[in-house]
Amino acid sequence: MQKVTLTINGVKREVMVEPDKVLLDLLRDDLDLTGTKQSCDRKGQCGACTVIVNGEAVRSCLKKVKDLEGADVISVEGLGTPDNPHLIQEAFVLAQGIQCGYCTPGMIMASKALLDKNPNPSVAEIKKALSRNMCRCTGYKKIIDSVMLAGKFIRKETTPEEYHRSLVAGRGMVGVSHPRPWSMEKACGLAKFTGDIKMKVMLELAVARSTEFHAMIKSVDTSAAEKMPGVVGILTPQDIKGTNIIRYADPDQPVLCEDKVRTLGDPIVAVVAETREQARAAAAAVKVTYDPLPVMMTPDEALAPGAPQIHNRPNLFFTQPLIKGDADKALATAAAVVEAEFSTQCIHQAPLEPETSLAYLDGEGNKAQLVVVGRSIDIHVHAAQIAEAVGWENVRYQEAYAGGQFGIKMGIITEAVTAAAALKFKRPVRCVPDMSESMIITNKRHAYYNMKLKLAADAKGKLTALLYNFDADKGAYSILGALMPHRSLQMLQNCYDIPNIKALARTVYTNNAPGGAARGAGPPQTIYGLEIAMNMLAEKLGMDPLEFRRMNSLKEGQKQATGQVTREWPFPELCDDIKPEYERARKEAAEFNKKGGPVKRGVGIGCCSFGIIWAGDICEMAVEVNPDDSVTVYGAVAEPGEGNDALLSQIAAHVLELPLDKIRLSTRDTDKTWAAGPSAGSRQTWASGGTLVDACEKLKAAWKEASSKTYQALKKAGKPTFYRV
Repeated sequence: MQKVTLTINGVKREVMVEPDKVLLDLLRDDLDLTGTKQSCDRKGQCGACTVIVNGEAVRSCLKKVKDLEGADVISVEGLGTPDNPHLIQEAFVLAQGIQCGYCTPGMIMASKALLDKNPNPSVAEIKKALSRNMCRCTGYKKIIDSVMLAGKFIRKETTPEEYHRSLVAGRGMVGVSHPRPWSMEKACGLAKFTGDIKMKVMLELAVARSTEFHAMIKSVDTSAAEKMPGVVGILTPQDIKGTNIIRYADPDQPVLCEDKVRTLGDPIVAVVAETREQARAAAAAVKVTYDPLPVMMTPDEALAPGAPQIHNRPNLFFTQPLIKGDADKALATAAAVVEAEFSTQCIHQAPLEPETSLAYLDGEGNKAQLVVVGRSIDIHVHAAQIAEAVGWENVRYQEAYAGGQFGIKMGIITEAVTAAAALKFKRPVRCVPDMSESMIITNKRHAYYNMKLKLAADAKGKLTALLYNFDADKGAYSILGALMPHRSLQMLQNCYDIPNIKALARTVYTNNAPGGAARGAGPPQTIYGLEIAMNMLAEKLGMDPLEFRRMNSLKEGQKQATGQVTREWPFPELCDDIKPEYERARKEAAEFNKKGGPVKRGVGIGCCSFGIIWAGDICEMAVEVNPDDSVTVYGAVAEPGEGNDALLSQIAAHVLELPLDKIRLSTRDTDKTWAAGPSAGSRQTWASGGTLVDACEKLKAAWKEASSKTYQALKKAGKPTFYRV
């Protein structure tokens, strides 16, 4: 141990540290300054842990405390508070530079280090200063805007108040970028992500995972792990009192594998210890012996004659044809036909925050409530799935702040095993995977194989037929079942009127990581193939690709591939809107290519139509007038960074004609909300937003009858203060 004296956020401290202790761990673990985030397993790759040391932005996961004698350290908590924020924090809030908020503290600290030295940086200088800070949500434009706005504040060219007034004055609530309700909390490093939450007598969990893609489990030896320092116990499949199966669309994914593993990283047993390091060390000491089985990594391999079943059912998980008109006949008589075959790769969604969860029992005995804290985007569904899997009826799910998700949190990843451990050991249990583990254990975007299509048109360039077959790699577990290929089929024809369609979707179990939701969830794969075919067919017909798309657009009243009648379709107008920029780009590319040389420029075009809800999609929302005349909005509308907090508060303020500071949100707890479905693909804007409008209209009608918008007036008039739709 070594004594180090340093100043942290203006407070002089003397600390005793091990030689290898890094500043990140001192801040988070010893001082509870959890605004500084950990993402990349202390590799210095993501910048979420950025703080300022002696005026320089440093990655605290790499900076050893023993080297900081006399240093002056500033973390995000040292800048400002929500009541008294720093100008940079205000700029990030006002310029919408914050989405999930996980990268935000590091971004703000790197920005401060820059602006302290250069209060008027160029865009290039901002990009260089933030080059070690990763964001998975924003695309960086709003972050750069935030830094530039902060510079204006610092140079006193404007103030946060003046800028805010210019942004929203006289423009109402809808269609305006008001500050998000929780952005300042994130900017000040006070938003608690699951890994930031600590409880008394909390244990840490780590999982011993499969090193094989496909094998029978011959034996599991935990004897060495049980004797290691800090170990409290081992959780085995036999300890789980429920089904030990996570039921999504199909009940096929074990919480802990009993006799067989089906993909790399499958959970086998869990180790619970006093510290995360002890748990992970003990999990690594678990010895598993296997009887390997044939590994099938593609649909073709899984469907080959004699291929073993991955589950007790055929590897061909699902098939679904889609037929409209007579595609074979239309192809035979077409003036022009193109034929192609494509595949798309598996993609990891890569949120910055790993799949952390926390579980504990609230109460005593069989009446205790099992509370699970995680970053689900569908908390009521996940609470029910966990209850069934672990065998505990009274489950409450609380959504912590989520460090990105991009579809990945439609799956239960660590929550069920953490919940089972909390039941066994009767103490709070937290699981914090590292990023390398996260890459292995999570569901991915489905890889699509054998995407074979034919696209046909008549002599005038009008599309006449589409033949499209494809195989979706389901991976080892069903997760959302047939939802992805269903969605691919529902949006197969994309933006276009194609009178004759013949398609076949197949979904196949393999030993890859399971396929789940990921940014669009199904249609991006098939639309990719169709859009390339559209370009190929336009070239064959000698037509401009943009005009070819415009003339083949769906129109109001025409039927889509599923038989749904199109009610509105602004695609031709969108083509008209982009045409000037499209022609400008083509002209510039042609002029550049005339100069010769090895580098050439081209102009690509691709289009996409996307459905955000589905048949029978429902949600429930409620509003309540509080004694202080504010209004609380209730609904399990997850906010992983897509802006649903702003969505709900602005809709409620707009419909109820109230200022934003009169709107409260209750969206993160199954005990205080009703199911509103997943926060995915922008559906919450339409589904929960529309339902919230209906609830607000009911409240408005009551206010009108009471001749007042106050809580007391409603009570006096005998009207309810609570309205649910």
